[in-house]
This record gives sequence, structure tokens and C-alpha cells, in this order.
Amino acid sequence: MTRLLSVLTFVAVTSVPASGHHSFPAFYFEEKRIVIEGVVDEFEYRAPHAWVHVSAPDDRGQVRRFSAEWANPSRLERDRITKDTLQPGDRVRVTGAPSRQAGDYKLHLKQIERPADGWRWNGPGGRR
Repeated sequence: MTRLLSVLTFVAVTSVPASGHHSFPAFYFEEKRIVIEGVVDEFEYRAPHAWVHVSAPDDRGQVRRFSAEWANPSRLERDRITKDTLQPGDRVRVTGAPSRQAGDYKLHLKQIERPADGWRWNGPGGRR
């Protein structure tokens, strides 16, 4: 009986999918682009992906909280992006692939710029 429970426990634990990396095309229209301009509410610099939350007007002019999924912090560090690169209140322009979920204010970040000081990130290796 103990052996059977051990086998069942092993099967249950090893068959649970990991909640790590996912395929961006499964969640975003990678072939499309939208641009939002607004103010950073929060910059979450954490694994598996960093997130930039921005208050910006939607296509009808209503201010929404958009969440832009960025890269892994270890990859961003190679482009000298740190947890202090973006601060609440920074005005930014974000270009990204829109969510596949209708009414979901998320995008896969492709480019971000802060016009006030000319800072820009154009993709991996593309920081200026």
C-alpha cells in the first residue's frame, strides 16, 4: 500500500505542468502592433517576465491600466535595464503585440521610449 501511494504521488507531482515560460503567440497577436502613450503606474522587475503597468487612453479615449509583458530580468540586464530604469510617473510610449483576449489590456512589449529624456529600448540589444 505504501509503495502504491508513493507511485501515485510521483505520478501526480510529475504530471503537473510547470507554470514557467509560455509561448507569446499563444497569448498575443505577435504579427500586430499597437502603441499606447501614458504614465507608468508600476514597473515589476521580476522573473519570469518583467511587467510595465501604464495608465493610458484606450482607442475610445478612456484611461485604462495597460499591462505590458516584457522580457526576463536577466535578459534585460544585458541591455542595462534595471529595476530603477522606469519609475512611477514616467511618461512613456509603448509599442507591443496586443492580447488575443478581447477586452484584455495587455500587450507583449516590443519597444518602449521615454520622450522626456530620449531613453529608448528597441528590443534585445537595442537600448539607446
